Formats: sequence, structure tokens, C-alpha cells
Amino acid sequence: MANFITLDSVEQLESLFQQSHAKPVILFKHSRSCGISSGVFNEVSQVNADINLIVVQNARNISNLIAERTGIRHESPQAIILKQGEPVYHASHYDITAEDLDSATINY
Repeated sequence: MANFITLDSVEQLESLFQQSHAKPVILFKHSRSCGISSGVFNEVSQVNADINLIVVQNARNISNLIAERTGIRHESPQAIILKQGEPVYHASHYDITAEDLDSATINY
């Protein structure tokens, strides 16, 4: 089962970009007001890893900074995997699957 870690500061995000040089980091943008996002949240909860959760209603600045730093246009729900400070995987909406996230973290 996933270990969700709520991301609510720019400092935490910067730390994750640094941590991605040692191991893959999963970012998950989630909207609490979106039915699609709720369904995908349940799917992501099946991933056996730390999931860094960005609730877009509470952390829009962090969501925007992720888009700026990665060059990946904001969507929610959205999953991004960082390695070596760069995005190596991203998907949004129903394209996000636990199987893909597990595979992407293992294969990188």
C-alpha cells in the first residue's frame, strides 16, 4: 500500500528533487473536488511506495512550480516520477495506473 506524504512547502519539493538523485520520487497531483481524481487516488493507493501528494486546492503554488521545473503542463490528477532531478515518467487522468507507477520506479 502507498505511503502518502502531503507536500505543502517549496522546501519539501526542493528536497524531493535532490532525493531523486538517489532514488525515484513519485509526485501525485490530486484534486479533492474531482471525481476522476478520487478514482485515480484509489488506484495510486495500491502502489507500494512513498507517494508525494500535492492537493491542488491547498498547494497551487507547489503544483505550478512542479509544472515550471519539469516542463510538464499541469493536470489533475497527474503522476510524475523524478529521477536525477528530471521527469522520467508522467501520466494524467485514467492513464495513471498502479502497475505503471510500480514498473516505472523499478525500471529507472
